[in-house]
Amino acid sequence: MSKDKKGLRINEKIRVPQVRLVDENNNQAGIVERNEALNRARETGLDLVEVAPTSNPPVCRIMDYGKFLYQQKRKLRDSHKKHKVHSTTLKEIRLRPEIEQHDLDIKINHAREFIEKGHKVQFTIMFRGREILHQERGYEIFQSIKESMEDIAKAEKSPRMSNRRITMTIISNK
Repeated sequence: MSKDKKGLRINEKIRVPQVRLVDENNNQAGIVERNEALNRARETGLDLVEVAPTSNPPVCRIMDYGKFLYQQKRKLRDSHKKHKVHSTTLKEIRLRPEIEQHDLDIKINHAREFIEKGHKVQFTIMFRGREILHQERGYEIFQSIKESMEDIAKAEKSPRMSNRRITMTIISNK
């Protein structure tokens, strides 16, 4: 037997001889012949929809099927809208100690976008070779990052050195 997308039979696709009818006003009309139920649905200009095919006899309802499908889609979409996932993810921005000011400004703007979206941001300065001798340059960069982001964010973890990198995590002020 053919069914629509939702698995419900409508109008002539209902093949059982008798159905339990629920009319357009949600009133029980009792057990009636399928043809009589179809005629009542046509008189009102609506569809006959089999809503409980497993019961004996199957329950059919007189309704506007297109409107019913539309309302089901709206309910699903509204439930998705209300379902907010606030998972704070950690975004990492990697830097080098010789970073130019313009490049640093671009990285800071990316960090601002992440903070506004509710993420944490971890800045990492990686040192290679002899750069490790100039760790103070890394701390200077972090100080300038803190100053430029103090209007929307604060340091959750202050800059810490581990191996050949310095990391600092910032979060929103809110």
